[in-house]
Amino acid sequence: MISRSFRRFFSVVTGLALAATAQMAAAQAPPTNPAQWTEELRAFARQDSLTPPPKHPILFYGSSSIRKWETLQQDFANRPVLNRGFGGSRFPDALYYFDRLVVAYHPRQVILYEGDNDIGSGATPQEVFQSFLAFEKLMQQKLPKVPLVFLAIKPSPSRWMLYPKVQEANQLIRAYIEQHPRHLRYVDTATPLLGPNGKPQPPFYVSDSLHMTPAGYAVWTRIVGKRLKK
Repeated sequence: MISRSFRRFFSVVTGLALAATAQMAAAQAPPTNPAQWTEELRAFARQDSLTPPPKHPILFYGSSSIRKWETLQQDFANRPVLNRGFGGSRFPDALYYFDRLVVAYHPRQVILYEGDNDIGSGATPQEVFQSFLAFEKLMQQKLPKVPLVFLAIKPSPSRWMLYPKVQEANQLIRAYIEQHPRHLRYVDTATPLLGPNGKPQPPFYVSDSLHMTPAGYAVWTRIVGKRLKK
């Protein structure tokens, strides 16, 4: 019979091994170039000068699935939403610009979609999970009372071969959020896009088979709207 002390020892060793694996994966991941987003950040500054953003907005943040949500304000007309997605971004970019694109707006709630491009660029599910933990740590440090909602990484036809990794990353993040529900929420924006055959439904995707059509965003609007603060 395995003793309780041995189980504890095994658990610690396993945790250290996973952490080492995540660090190695992070070291091997393709580097990002934050400077590539300079024009998008300038566009945000111009928008803010022409049309001041809502005070304490519900901030939507992340990659192109957020940036291309062009009907966001119409879809949530009764909520003070603000779109600060920048296309092609990965978790390292979201972390790099956290102060400038999240903290600066003093949000009442943060809606995050990230990880899609990370996996598309070769990141492991464990690496995506560690990046989420890094983001959540920033939230705790700088916006400790602000709820964070994570939108599940979606399936897409063009990255269908990667969907097992997407599912694993989603499961890791979901399990963590369920263990820490005070200021964290997980929204399943992935499986509603799948059809009865378990594959992405074509009407939800534009011609690149990666980004969504208005029909896809209508699905997200229905699901995400239930989690937004008033």
